[in-house]
Amino acid sequence: MIFFKTNLKRMIYKAFLTFLGIIAFCATSLSADSEEDELMGIWLNHEKDAHVKIYKCGDEYCGKIVWMKNPEEDGAPKKDKHNPDDSLKERPLKGLDVLSGFNYDSDKKWEDGTIYNPRDGKTYSCYLKILEDGRLKVRGFVGISLLGKTNYWTRIE
Repeated sequence: MIFFKTNLKRMIYKAFLTFLGIIAFCATSLSADSEEDELMGIWLNHEKDAHVKIYKCGDEYCGKIVWMKNPEEDGAPKKDKHNPDDSLKERPLKGLDVLSGFNYDSDKKWEDGTIYNPRDGKTYSCYLKILEDGRLKVRGFVGISLLGKTNYWTRIE
């Protein structure tokens, strides 16, 4: 009888430890997902003339223009007139995808993406990082990140 009680206690103890392990694993997975998804939302660009909504597109993160301070030019919606592809020059800027292909790295940093600049019609390599003060560091570059420009965006939602 004593042997049975001892084995039962051990089995209960092992089951309890396994349960705690599962809980810890799930909590770690959930916190990683929430940190990864912290990028999602609406951000005000550094010129303060556009809002970009960042969202999940498959396994990556993308962003599109959802608001513009001056959405019209000559009474018509502003177009992607600087795009080097003539077939894309007539598409409206509002609703345009400007961020694509971002993957979460770690420490609130997303890499391997691109940013399209409708002001010059060029696409740049880019990484994004949420700073401790809540701003989004947007670093666009050609080749290596040393050859680029940094802007800071502010979260709207």
